[in-house]
Amino acid sequence: MALCIGVDIGGTKIAAGVVDEDGTLVASARRPTPADGATGIVRVCGDLVTELRRSYEVSALGIGAAGFVDSQRSTVIFAPNVMWRNEPLRARLEAVTGLPTVIENDANAAAWAEARFGAAQGAPDCVVVTIGTGIGGGIIVGGRLLRGSGGFAAEIGHITVKLHGRRCGCGRFGCWERYGSGRALVHEARELAMYDPQRAGRRLELGGGTPEGITGLHVTQAAKEGDEAAIECFDMVGEWIGIGLSDLASVLDPQVFVLAGGVSEAGELVRRPAVAGLEANLSGLPYRPLPRVLLATLGNDAGIIGAADLARTA
Repeated sequence: MALCIGVDIGGTKIAAGVVDEDGTLVASARRPTPADGATGIVRVCGDLVTELRRSYEVSALGIGAAGFVDSQRSTVIFAPNVMWRNEPLRARLEAVTGLPTVIENDANAAAWAEARFGAAQGAPDCVVVTIGTGIGGGIIVGGRLLRGSGGFAAEIGHITVKLHGRRCGCGRFGCWERYGSGRALVHEARELAMYDPQRAGRRLELGGGTPEGITGLHVTQAAKEGDEAAIECFDMVGEWIGIGLSDLASVLDPQVFVLAGGVSEAGELVRRPAVAGLEANLSGLPYRPLPRVLLATLGNDAGIIGAADLARTA
């Protein structure tokens, strides 16, 4: 069975793994992300590949990288977190490893894994929404990853859901990720704690007594313990997620939405209000099918699995 290596380049760690044709992660290794930019990342990726190849014979290498990747899946055009600008990553890694290499946006790679082997398996039309600090995603149409003319499709966190809304890190206002992300969840929790501290007892306790100390994990823990105000935060953010899903459904008409990323680990706390928000805002109901909203199943391994499979099928 043909084996490939997938690498997921993150802001704090670089994770790599050997993946078989069934999407099974056979072996894995990881290193901290180096501080010396592209040169260090290429070096660490090369070291990880060398380590894994000592025990396994592999045929190709797939890389999941944050940022805009060109349509040839070769160059990282722009990646703010690692300060890449027109970085010829494929050429550099092929020179180091000797393996045919494919570069893909990390959210696309994770989405591909969920479509091929995870929650959306068997659904040729699906959208995977990665909800973390921001919102990313990947779109599968007719069983194929939608990349767009320049390779920059599926930057779904930056669709506008509120005119003249909150300023986004991209420089625009009212982006979806400012209302439906982990950062938005923390914003709502801190704001409620500031204006109604009596209802925020558990969250304030977990956050060290101040609204500024409240994190997303604190909100999730409090909500799972039954804290009504924490559940209210999830309801608000979940509704915004559903509003964004309704916009995507109007354009793409997918069979399935998959919620992935750190916020999705809250399970029904986020899925339930997201479904309600989708149902309340999708035009044409009840005369059209409501897309299913599922939770991702591959967790942190999705980027590795997807990158490896995309390299195999390139």
